[in-house]
Amino acid sequence: MKLENLKLRYDYLKLDELFYDKVQPQGLKQPFLIDLNEDLAKELGLDLNKDEFTKLINADNLPENFDPFAMVYAGHQFGFYVPRLGDGRAINLGKLNGYNLQLKGAGITRYSRDGDGRAVLRSSIREYLMSEAMHHLGVATTRAVGIIGSNHRVYRGEWESGSIVLRASESWIRIGSFEYFYYEKKYKHLQALLDFTINESFSHLLNDDKRYIKMFEEVIEKTAKLFAKWMSIGFNHGVLNSDNTSIAGLSIDYGPFAFLDDYNPDFICNHTDRDGRYSFKNQPQIGYTNLTMLATALSPLINLDLLKKALLDYEKIFNAENLRLLREKLGLQKSYESDKNLIDELFLILQNQRIDYTYFFRTLSSYKGDRQEILSIMLTKKALDIWLDEYDSRLVLEDLNHTQRTDFMKKTNP
Repeated sequence: MKLENLKLRYDYLKLDELFYDKVQPQGLKQPFLIDLNEDLAKELGLDLNKDEFTKLINADNLPENFDPFAMVYAGHQFGFYVPRLGDGRAINLGKLNGYNLQLKGAGITRYSRDGDGRAVLRSSIREYLMSEAMHHLGVATTRAVGIIGSNHRVYRGEWESGSIVLRASESWIRIGSFEYFYYEKKYKHLQALLDFTINESFSHLLNDDKRYIKMFEEVIEKTAKLFAKWMSIGFNHGVLNSDNTSIAGLSIDYGPFAFLDDYNPDFICNHTDRDGRYSFKNQPQIGYTNLTMLATALSPLINLDLLKKALLDYEKIFNAENLRLLREKLGLQKSYESDKNLIDELFLILQNQRIDYTYFFRTLSSYKGDRQEILSIMLTKKALDIWLDEYDSRLVLEDLNHTQRTDFMKKTNP
């Protein structure tokens, strides 16, 4: 396929011009392809050679049928409302086979404020690797199609190499997208955005008379389950502003992020988060907080009592999903009330002894009754030895044998 034959859709541009600003991407000097996600490229139907991919990501002589744009949105950042944000480093290329393609690092947009619209190689590689890792960990996420490097210099305290990532997502709509039109009191635009979002990400509700409140209920469920998944794998997002919270329940905007090493609920991966607002343990509550912001933004269109009632389900959904995922990490397929205490006791041991979260569960996945290996990673063995007595008693209630449980747990504890 030739680049000039690539046809993209522009459903978003059917909205009023207040939703976006058309902009031409600015390529990098002497670009070169670093990596191509061939599996995702095939899924997208992007049958381009490597030179064509490099040209696409660097926006070199884009075909005339391309109509790139940046999206406007607002958002609460560290608890304070910022009335105008938008795609400051991202430029949307259009939609292809269900994915919205976006370049990150392709130059200044109307929403760049004092930024240069660029991305540096180290952060681009982190996002490229992490978004695909999350996908293969079974986490709902935006994806990465390809990444280029260059001899283009970008200043971030020191001069670094510029880079562009070609990202793909079912939706780039954020909670902050709705906040923008709510606080601007542009309620017709707010409704148009809601209708667009339902059509793009909740199309099964299109003919439902109660589609607005049902969409909100589904956003609550998707968000609760996403955050429970993050907690189960020890992932800390780092910047969970409402403009970084996806309306489609996706992991989005990989800036500062990390996985837990030692199990520490108070872990903060973002060095600018001095108060720990977005610490690991706070993520579930922040998910709820951002949903209340969405409820406020939707209140001109949906009865406020219905929104408040729907929000009551968040904690219940999160707790149920979190417990289910943690049972899986322990190789438990059945459900008993005592499981929560078993899990809480284990996490207290991990916290007190500063044990590596991922390594512990991976080691536990091979546990077949011989405690030498699992106890060897503990600073003091007594507490875990007592806990393993309880765990052994609980395993007796399961139907899986040791080999089946090991296979099951290794899929859950990579």
